[in-house]
Amino acid sequence: MPFSNSSELSPSFILASIPGLEAAQSWMAIPLCSAYILAVAGNCAVLLVVRMEPSLHAPMYFFLCMLAAIDLALATATVPRILSFYWFGSREIGFGACLLQMFLIHTLSAIESTVLLAMAVDRYVAICHPLRHAAILTNAATAKIGLLAMARGVLFFLPLPLLLLPLPFCGSRVLSHSFCLHQDVMNLACANTTPSVVYGLTAILLVMGLDAVLICLSYILILKAVLRLAAWRERLKVFSTCIAHICVVLAFYVPLIGLSVVHRFGRDLAPLVHIIMGNIYILVPAVLNPIIYGVRTKQIQRRILSLIHVSG
Repeated sequence: MPFSNSSELSPSFILASIPGLEAAQSWMAIPLCSAYILAVAGNCAVLLVVRMEPSLHAPMYFFLCMLAAIDLALATATVPRILSFYWFGSREIGFGACLLQMFLIHTLSAIESTVLLAMAVDRYVAICHPLRHAAILTNAATAKIGLLAMARGVLFFLPLPLLLLPLPFCGSRVLSHSFCLHQDVMNLACANTTPSVVYGLTAILLVMGLDAVLICLSYILILKAVLRLAAWRERLKVFSTCIAHICVVLAFYVPLIGLSVVHRFGRDLAPLVHIIMGNIYILVPAVLNPIIYGVRTKQIQRRILSLIHVSG
């Protein structure tokens, strides 16, 4: 039944279900819920450990805390709503709630991308200009970078829901995912969406695209500095300080690129592919980031083990 946000008091969208597997969705929600619990526990543990461990009061770990907070917010903005759909059949989402969720997903992703770039710069300064590291990346500078990342994400992605707000929607109301994304919602509009398409692509290129290029540039400079070292053992020791960050960058950008490819070129793919890629994009960074840094950082390992021992 056709609808538009100007003709209905409460327009809504329909979250995607898996054709033929609707009856099994309550069971499929169990691994999703388990991953969400793991993400919440892991990121809360990172925040607690960094706060309690004085040796981790450094820019790299403050940035890690920012990532943990972003991942918590992103997962909480999406997964509980998906679980309510899978377990209680609450498949309909209001127009305003959908736009808010869409804004949060894109804005938080942009903030995370900026923080990952800041972490790459931190590694570059620490390796290429170690004597100036403490003077350049002070606690005050780290806080300012965090605020700048928030402002950048909001300013670039606030226009996305505003551009969709006046559009009429008709025909199908069914989304491709179990949550709201800009391109997914935009494709359901029965009006000219060229301004929204152009702005959305421009925002992604100027934020995530530019950040990815600058992160690669940082690591090219780091690699050049590492290769100047005489001993291979010393080279490996220095570059090993970047391994955790490289893994976190891959955990963020690989699902992001995969989801973008599915949106652009995967219209003929099975709905299951869209749903799985969407869930991977939301949950993989949130689950993996605490594990990666927990494995790579002995202080985090020791503190978490001590907390488990005390609680036991």
